[in-house]
Amino acid sequence: MAGHVFARSAADRPTALRGEGCYLFDTEGRAYLDGSGGAAVSCLGHSDAGVRAAIHDQLDRLAFAHTGFFTSPPAEALADRLAAHAPEGIDRAYLLSGGSEAVEAAIKLARQFFVETGQPTRHRLIARRQSYHGNTLGALATGGNPGRRATYRPLLADTSHIAPCHEYRDRLPDESAEDYGRRVADELEAEILRLGPETVMAFVAEPVVGATLGAVPAVPGYFTRIREICDRHGVLLILDEVMCGMGRTGTLFACEQDVVVPDIVTIAKGLGAGYMPIGAMLCSARIHDAIAEGSGAFQHGHTYHGHPLAAAAGAAVLDAILERDLLACVRAQGETLDAALRDALGGHPNVGDIRGRGLFRGVELVADRGTALPFDPARKVHARVKQAAMDEGLICYPAGGTVDGRAGDHILLAPPYIITDDQIGELTDKLARAIDAGLAA
Repeated sequence: MAGHVFARSAADRPTALRGEGCYLFDTEGRAYLDGSGGAAVSCLGHSDAGVRAAIHDQLDRLAFAHTGFFTSPPAEALADRLAAHAPEGIDRAYLLSGGSEAVEAAIKLARQFFVETGQPTRHRLIARRQSYHGNTLGALATGGNPGRRATYRPLLADTSHIAPCHEYRDRLPDESAEDYGRRVADELEAEILRLGPETVMAFVAEPVVGATLGAVPAVPGYFTRIREICDRHGVLLILDEVMCGMGRTGTLFACEQDVVVPDIVTIAKGLGAGYMPIGAMLCSARIHDAIAEGSGAFQHGHTYHGHPLAAAAGAAVLDAILERDLLACVRAQGETLDAALRDALGGHPNVGDIRGRGLFRGVELVADRGTALPFDPARKVHARVKQAAMDEGLICYPAGGTVDGRAGDHILLAPPYIITDDQIGELTDKLARAIDAGLAA
């Protein structure tokens, strides 16, 4: 479709016209099962009556009030709900318009916290290789996605990157999961000591790594060790749950399953379920109070942060997740999806790993199952599978560079929490055909 939209790429795309439940429909009348929620966004599907009604009601009352002058009832209500259900100690919510904004705010808050508490030398960030934390310059510098960073490298702040916790790729044959987790977690302490603890302000990580690795959870004990190291050296722990949070893995906050409490946590995608652009940066009372009792103002803000319409949508989405017991649905349907994927693809010669939690699942494609050798990146297997899936009427989220930023292919799945057993069967059938078609191309 020719026009003046500056598109994400030059590739032709169908035009989405309407959505209903777990499906999107284009202008040709074709249906697409949304197997990835777009990018793990559409957790309630595409026609949730309760969320739509909440937006309509708020629009009739108030569309916008700048947060430099006013707060608003929906912003206050959403912040209260988030704080009530957040990990212990998380007390304040700073409402934004998306995940990159939330991570950017987290980074700046960490820096201001140390300035206001008399530790101005703390400015360094440590994150992990093969992570993704957003596309604004601060968030992009924090992330360890080589492909997304390459063009902008001269503009990016210096950030240290340690190993991810990726059991399938990096655990040694004679190593227990717990020993492996401790080994890679201890890289954080080594890097803190190398940089000088007095210079390090925060460690940033995704509890379940999404876009870059494809639904990779940490092994048991990893984040417990990370928390211990952060506490020992006075470093803040920032958990990025933009993709894996808000129920996606079966608990409202993904870190609940790792029994770890962050100092700052970021959320987005599932918070708005695609109905409005919204994200949030949540922090502990300790961090908030240091600012409130110090300078009195967080030196950061956006025109549309705390937007009443977006907050009303977010509150309605959160209510739907909690009041309809959708977390139980995510856990149950996540097990159903995992079993279906293993049944359809578990013996496939080019499927190396099937992983994830809840309705957040990844399938890693390999040239050799026995050695886990990735495909030649020039084949662009992930892109071929994506197109084949669209031809089948399935939206999934394939990506490349899974192994080292260049080689490796995976498929990320994050369907709506309302997906049925029959739709899970449809998803896995179409995905299996798309994989075969993509590999044959």
